[in-house]
Amino acid sequence: MEILKVENLCKTYGKGENEVKALDGVSFSVKKGEFIAIIGPSGSGKSTLLHILGGVDRPTSGKVYMDGVDVYAGNEDSLALFRRRQVGLIYQFYNLIPVLTVTENITLPVLMDGRRVNEERLNELLDTLGLKGRENHLPNQLSGGQQQRVSIGRALMNAPAVVLADEPTGNLDSKNSQEIVELLKYSNKKYNQTLIIITHDENVALQADRIMTIEDGKITRDEVINK
Repeated sequence: MEILKVENLCKTYGKGENEVKALDGVSFSVKKGEFIAIIGPSGSGKSTLLHILGGVDRPTSGKVYMDGVDVYAGNEDSLALFRRRQVGLIYQFYNLIPVLTVTENITLPVLMDGRRVNEERLNELLDTLGLKGRENHLPNQLSGGQQQRVSIGRALMNAPAVVLADEPTGNLDSKNSQEIVELLKYSNKKYNQTLIIITHDENVALQADRIMTIEDGKITRDEVINK
């Protein structure tokens, strides 16, 4: 079953002599529950693609469909709802709110959406992420690996259909990196969530079901490696 479809996606920055094509006619589709790694050199358009898939940055042209719905057909309010409810975003630099506790950071998307916190899901996430006993810690009281676990919890709290991770292991040592990947794979399998990771780490990429390579804003390779 197809959950995500991208048609002829283009993103241009600047005008005239300063025009830069970050994405140039990108098209692909993703099945529900698939784990995809996106690789490519710096400046190839990987992060731009992820931000457009996550509703963070609008494309210059082209379409993004989530469950058959055109993500960019609506207004800013519908786009904000899409970001909060349909996708979970994980970044390299955690982006935690420094004055909020672990629990407050994880539940922030739910509260911003005006909904009640699902305590059962919260406790399950805290347990799965190894954060039990640290619920009231602030980010500066946590290690880098623990902070990234909190950012994963925040991304998963709303049970999104698609999880998008931009270099989630980029700031971590090899042991923490593998633990983070294992957590994302666990969520991918347990909840049948679609997982798309941008990575420079070959070990991370080789654990995916499929590897897409982007160069100069174009997909140059799309290969299924694990079925």
